[in-house]
Formats: sequence, C-alpha cells, structure tokens
Amino acid sequence: MLHQLLIKQVKSLDEPLDKFYFERQARLQGYRVIAGVDEAGRGPIAGPLVVAACILPEKLVFQGIDDSKKLSSTKRESLYKQITSHPDIIFSIVIIEKEIIDQINILQATLKGMQEAIAFLKTQPDFVLVDGNQCPLFPIPSKGVVQGDSLSYSIGAASILAKVKRDEIMLEYDAKWPEYGFAKHKGYPTAAHREILMRLGPCPIHRESYAPVKKAMELFASTSSLLN
Repeated sequence: MLHQLLIKQVKSLDEPLDKFYFERQARLQGYRVIAGVDEAGRGPIAGPLVVAACILPEKLVFQGIDDSKKLSSTKRESLYKQITSHPDIIFSIVIIEKEIIDQINILQATLKGMQEAIAFLKTQPDFVLVDGNQCPLFPIPSKGVVQGDSLSYSIGAASILAKVKRDEIMLEYDAKWPEYGFAKHKGYPTAAHREILMRLGPCPIHRESYAPVKKAMELFASTSSLLN
C-alpha cells in the first residue's frame, strides 16, 4: 500500500521523498549490504544494453539522484563522477552487446546483465533492489520496485551509472558511423533514425531481432535480389 502511495507521490509531490524507504525496510529484516540494480538501453534498436549495480553507504545522500531519464545530461554526468569517485561506494557496470540481445531477447539479456552486475560487485550484497516488477534469479533475496529509479537512492544511482556509460558508448559509435546520428538519438527508434535506417540499411550495431531493423534488412535483401 505504501509502495503505491510513493508512486503517486512521484507523479504529484514537490516535497522530497523518503528514498531510503526500501533500503530501511530491508535493514529492518536484518539485511545490511543492499544493492540497487538498473539498466539503460532496453528500448533502442541499436547498441548495447548497459546494466549497473550500486551499493551506497547507509544514509549517504547525493543531492539530485533520481531516475536518470529525468535528469539533464550535465546533471547525470556530474552525479556519475561523484558516485564513481566516492571511496565508500561500491559499483559495477556490465555491457551486454547486441549479439547477445539478438540471441536471447532483451528481457533475458536484462536479467542476465543484472545477475552479472551483482556478481561483479567487489563486496557482495545480502539483498538486492531491482528496478521494475521482475527480478532475476539471484542467490540472495531481492525485491522488484516499480519506478524504483525514482523511489530508491540505490536504484537511482545505478540508473545514472548505466545511462551515462551507455551514452558514452553511443557517442563512440557516432564517431564510427556518423551518418546514423547516434549522438542525437542514442539508438532509440526516433522518426529520423528509422528514416536513416530504411535509407542506408543497418550497420553492425543494429539489433537484428528488432522489428524496424528486420524491416530494413528485408527491404535491402529484396532490393539486392532484384538487382541480381
């Protein structure tokens, strides 16, 4: 019930939320080392999925931690530097390349990435908070939190790490394939991106299992067969 109330507050309240609520509830159950985990890149049709896990010291607060999508790029990058440089914060970042996404689908790739991100933490947590309503099979207890990146500092920190790292990767890809405009849309299926895709065809980082990319591949295959 309180979880539902917190979600409503996210949409309507200007007052700061208690973003340690879920961490505190876990500690009341006896857990001490709590990690948040989140991803960036489920929706794009190009580029990797990036998953991050983060363990924040109890009561450590960085002003502005929130759902990474709500923050400006400048704010995200500032928080990313603060989080990754803090000596008491433990984090990991996992990159799931598009080949894996095409092989096992984006949901399974997300669950795989979350498992790996937790496994790669140098200190293992005894409880995991996951953004969303679906938790991977962890060897430790976990809880899915809908809109967790807005409701939990641990998940919010992980969302910032994942988003900033993925944006960095897409900027590198933009330098390699500038004609696709990855710096602007980061691989998401915007109208401009879809138009370029249909005109030029996919490049090596496009996800071949996604419908817009399949359509472009079919178009270019049919065009090639006609020419031959």
